[in-house]
Amino acid sequence: MRGNRSKSSKQQSVSGSLLLAHPTLQEPTFRHAVILISEHDEEGAMGVVLNRPVGRSLGTLSGDFALGSLAQVPIFQGGPVHDRQLILVAWETQDDGFRMHFGIEPNRAEECLKEGMQIRAFMGYAGWTGGQLENELKHNTWIISDIPEDLIESPQDEQLWRKVLGAKGEDWRLLADEPDEPELN
Repeated sequence: MRGNRSKSSKQQSVSGSLLLAHPTLQEPTFRHAVILISEHDEEGAMGVVLNRPVGRSLGTLSGDFALGSLAQVPIFQGGPVHDRQLILVAWETQDDGFRMHFGIEPNRAEECLKEGMQIRAFMGYAGWTGGQLENELKHNTWIISDIPEDLIESPQDEQLWRKVLGAKGEDWRLLADEPDEPELN
């Protein structure tokens, strides 16, 4: 998957884009979420939440990861769907952005690491059934963003949402920088 959008025959696909939670979205699972969409077509969409680190690495899991080359790979809460399923993703920087290898096997992840790619582990993913994401986009639940060139190097925490949203323009920057509890300001 490349970091750009492609068109399907019936709709504009947001594959390869980021979905930013609208500042008014207060639902805890997706509040201030930055989601990388890996697939989007008539049947639905899926992606992973990039800015929910769980503070653990693969080495803390029991099994083969404890001593292997993937032990230091950080784990993120990828979304509420199948949240006990581990998804490995490799990020490869290229001249025209980056390439993402989604859902790779551990052996392939080790090869990718040796090739200089960055690896992330996600527990679960974000998913939408056919038409569900389009409906949420109509109701301004999400803001579509191109992927910044420095995405891989950016901190993958709540500051990522503020940074990417703020880069969309002055009005968005003001909303992104708004305190969580303005009444305490």
